[in-house]
Amino acid sequence: MTNLPMYSPAVALSEADTVLRQKGRSFHWARALLKREPAARATRLYRFCRYLDDLADEATSTSAAKAALDEVKSAVVQGQSDNPVIHDGLLLMAECGIAPEVVCQLIDGVRSDLGVVAIADMNELLRYCYQVAGTVGLMMSNVLGTTEAAAWPHAVDLGIAMQLTNICRDVQADAAIGRRYLPASMVGNLPAAALVDPSPPIQPQLQACVGQLLQTADRYYRSGELGLCYLPAGARVGMLTAARIYREIGISLARRGHRCWQGRIVVSPARKVVVTAKLLAAAPLRLSLWRASQPHEPVMHRAFIDLLRGDGSVNIPHGA
Repeated sequence: MTNLPMYSPAVALSEADTVLRQKGRSFHWARALLKREPAARATRLYRFCRYLDDLADEATSTSAAKAALDEVKSAVVQGQSDNPVIHDGLLLMAECGIAPEVVCQLIDGVRSDLGVVAIADMNELLRYCYQVAGTVGLMMSNVLGTTEAAAWPHAVDLGIAMQLTNICRDVQADAAIGRRYLPASMVGNLPAAALVDPSPPIQPQLQACVGQLLQTADRYYRSGELGLCYLPAGARVGMLTAARIYREIGISLARRGHRCWQGRIVVSPARKVVVTAKLLAAAPLRLSLWRASQPHEPVMHRAFIDLLRGDGSVNIPHGA
């Protein structure tokens, strides 16, 4: 790997912290509940993944963005890069035993956002959610230091739950850049532009779809939380807090009647305090945080099982 002597770990962490504070406020809040080293690694992971997202989301040229993502994928496979952000991501992968194949799946998912996005059905949506967020859940398991293979499928589910929440929150913003993640099987084959300022006749259909997606997200949140007991004890409450604060977005959207076109929902600092205080008070009595209560349900991964079993390093044990 190319040596970057002027780019120290302290600089990498400082820059990652800035990105997390500016773009990942819910995760920045929950990070305070992690111990110093896993918190630092989680911050670096966020910056690395966010950098990949931004290559697609902030691209002025689709072809240039594809070329940039392909270059990152090549760097991940080869294990070396002169790009400081990718360099630090590669160091983090080596430190935490993150499989290159998982990162490549993330890159493939991000790359699929380039151009027009029109999701056909729920299976396609879940495959996408696995690629761009379930993979991050897997990487976060490594970053937090779990050695329990039983944690992996639950980590995937927590990532998927958060991504589904994101999709429901950002219907308008995504539509404005030509992306329709709401499945055609639920809303019809609408062009993305129709979701920016939806006409009254299609609003009930959008509300119903968002409601169904949030119900699906809740199932994945529940499964994800069942895996927290496999994390190191010092990471469990922090990750539960991150999940519950993110889940508040969907709860707020439900209170609004699933009207996804009425502006972006943000969880206020006051609400974050309330959610965190309740979790901290109840954590000692929450048995699911301290012992396994039920095995993972394989049906949760049926839509993308081929992605999990295509390579030994991405093999998720089911029914274990």
